[in-house]
Amino acid sequence: MTDMIRATGLRKSFKEVQALDGLDLAVPEGQVLALLGPNGAGKTTAVRVLTTLLRPDSGSAIVAGVDVLADPDGVRARIGLSGQYAAVDEHLTGLENLEMVGRLYGLGGAAARRRAAELLDRFGLTEAGNRPSKTYSGGMRRRLDLAGALVAAPPVLVLDEPTTGLDPASRVQMWEVIRELVSGGATLLLTTQYLEEADRLADDIVVIDHGRAIAQGTADELKAQTGGERVEVVLAEPSMVGAARAVLAEVASGEIELKAGGRELTAPVAGGLAALGHTVSGLQQAGIAVLDLGLRRPTLDDVFLSLTGHASEAPAGSPGDPDSAETEEALR
Repeated sequence: MTDMIRATGLRKSFKEVQALDGLDLAVPEGQVLALLGPNGAGKTTAVRVLTTLLRPDSGSAIVAGVDVLADPDGVRARIGLSGQYAAVDEHLTGLENLEMVGRLYGLGGAAARRRAAELLDRFGLTEAGNRPSKTYSGGMRRRLDLAGALVAAPPVLVLDEPTTGLDPASRVQMWEVIRELVSGGATLLLTTQYLEEADRLADDIVVIDHGRAIAQGTADELKAQTGGERVEVVLAEPSMVGAARAVLAEVASGEIELKAGGRELTAPVAGGLAALGHTVSGLQQAGIAVLDLGLRRPTLDDVFLSLTGHASEAPAGSPGDPDSAETEEALR
């Protein structure tokens, strides 16, 4: 299977900030790779290098068969990019935004208008197509931005945190759009902070920390490294910890943890809902009162903490965050 994106040993620093530290990536044709990590991990810097917006200090990258450093114009002609913030002109209508992109790609006026109309229909924006984009909701602006990335029907798409800042309903809508693109054969590099997003969309996931890959695998493989699913029980009375621990021991696949406060127990399980049902029955039979009981899946923080030994550190845009546009500009 041909790799549509291949990066080897990418390094990029901004004075004392090491944004990329020998990053290797490979995305086979027709596959989705999710680059997973917290703010400051280097995801956006990697995207900027692969899309020719930044030159790496060292390393190499090939995108759609074209060398990023030797022929950046050739790469740009073969990719579609949707960044963290919707790149739309708020004074233009949705139709005019897409027409403008088409003209920039060299389409004639009639062809650009035809393509714009097709994409507005595909993304459910036809009714809003003649309205200024400043009147669009956040979800509509993100869809318009993604439509712009598809005007030239590129073989490679790069989506940098496409659902950050969206409400849950808009996020699900965007996932549906991305799944449609993937089913049509697109090769996709997706950066995200959300394990659920990577779980739903990606064939493979690379977790990065401080600009280097620290783990790779499917969502299930990564979650297995954190103990997979777990049952969490918050007891009404701390005195029942011993009895509750005995109930959980029957379903636990690993060590049962007693959290601070003395009344919350967490047990890794392999049986999912069956383990939860057994726990409920066991607690009822033992007469143990609970304040909360649930089956939890690993979060990004769980996976990241398990892999690195520390939690996410740099909030978005903070000083020293190598994925902050402000930081990069200040350090140039």
